[in-house]
Amino acid sequence: MSDPIWKRPVTVAGVNALHRDTAVSHLGIEFTEVGPDYMVARMPADARTLQPYGLLHGGAMVLLAETLASCAATSAVAEPAIAVGIEVNANHLRSTRTGHVTGICRPVHVGRSTHVWQVEIRNDRGDLCCVSRLTASVIER
Repeated sequence: MSDPIWKRPVTVAGVNALHRDTAVSHLGIEFTEVGPDYMVARMPADARTLQPYGLLHGGAMVLLAETLASCAATSAVAEPAIAVGIEVNANHLRSTRTGHVTGICRPVHVGRSTHVWQVEIRNDRGDLCCVSRLTASVIER
């Protein structure tokens, strides 16, 4: 296993606390795992995240993906710098109506001024629902 890429302390409890009282917590998104080079979070398919036809809203999946990737990017830069998303894309591959979707975020490129992170989102059966990629800019504060 490679060395962790995180440049600051990062725990599941810490990232969940960071997102308290934000869009993330209002949609029921919760971080469930932090590995040496990845983060995992899940989101319910319920009244908060469904669109009018009873399917998980694509925008909610993008919010899950951007949350994971932005948090990972910021965790991979030393304080006081932060990383902010400057471009996100998503391919919606399968719909879901119930249960949860789980996203796993891994780095594609971790550079000095930009990062690229990929997020795969799967339903409870393990079916791939969405693939997203976020480019982040590192901002020195």
